[in-house]
Amino acid sequence: MAFLYWLLPLIFLCSLVGTWMLRHYAVSRSILDVPNARSSHEVPTPRGGGVAVVVTFLAGLPVLAALGAVSFPTAVGLWGAGALVAAIGWLDDHGHVAARWRLLKHFGAAAWLLYWLNGLAPVALFGFWIDFGWTGHIFTAFYLVWMLNLYNFMDGIDGLAGVQAITVGLGTVFIYTLLGETGLMALPLLLCASVAGFLVWNFPPARIFMGDAGSGFLGFMIGGLSLHAAWLVPEMLWSWQILMGVFIIDATFTLIRRLCNGEKAHEAHRTHAYQYASRHYGSHRAVTLRVLAINVLWLLPLATFVALEWLDGPLAVVIAYTPLIMLAVRFNAGRPEPEA
Repeated sequence: MAFLYWLLPLIFLCSLVGTWMLRHYAVSRSILDVPNARSSHEVPTPRGGGVAVVVTFLAGLPVLAALGAVSFPTAVGLWGAGALVAAIGWLDDHGHVAARWRLLKHFGAAAWLLYWLNGLAPVALFGFWIDFGWTGHIFTAFYLVWMLNLYNFMDGIDGLAGVQAITVGLGTVFIYTLLGETGLMALPLLLCASVAGFLVWNFPPARIFMGDAGSGFLGFMIGGLSLHAAWLVPEMLWSWQILMGVFIIDATFTLIRRLCNGEKAHEAHRTHAYQYASRHYGSHRAVTLRVLAINVLWLLPLATFVALEWLDGPLAVVIAYTPLIMLAVRFNAGRPEPEA
């Protein structure tokens, strides 16, 4: 693993410079997010910086495979699926791709990745091991597509998506270190290095936004890494879900509530809990740092207890998610904004 000492700084530097270049490209082509009634920002801001995350991560994958840090099937699965997801997001950033075509390509990317990862590993449920077979593969395809879309939904204020990816990635690295599973550390560290270079430009106040290409890619990769880990350390499937708890609960709770209110799932809005919270505190930074604290002080310990087999995975998920649901209710997630 000594090669990571030179590879990770190089990936970070390339992401940092790449984001700077993308910012100038976006400004020159007027690829800007212009504030409107449903925005959480107040000034026109370049978007598409997440492409730097995509390019640096995909560039690092073959290097990890060549050095033996990642298996060839895993690298092929992640590279092909990630490239397809990012390409659809990039096209959507530059124009519009119909929802049905986006979903078709997203499920195609999920099928590609699941083929190379051999689908869903047997899952531990309250002391029993269950192999869901083809049913599990179908469920997992929907899981990957939902992870992609929920990350897109949650990328709405400065720094949030980047901080989430880095805390989840470093959290799993911490757990792998405790378990002695150093072979699993390379992929989350590569993802963190790719995101960190972008986050320098996106941390509040953001000078560039991630865009669909980056946010969808990140959600899909995090979902893929959780499935990859489950084949080697089964308990880690639950640990990844716990670490992603803030995004999973806010996005899912908001979507369900909006559907119950008769609203369309694809319509733009700003009724996620984190968006209400940012208006309540009058600051993107305050919410992003609070999410960071929740991830490190609440979710990481529970995820660690599960990985060490001190706590049952599904039970820990219930414990982890309960206060997050309470926060979603507290900040009116999914509730229509009052009329001005």
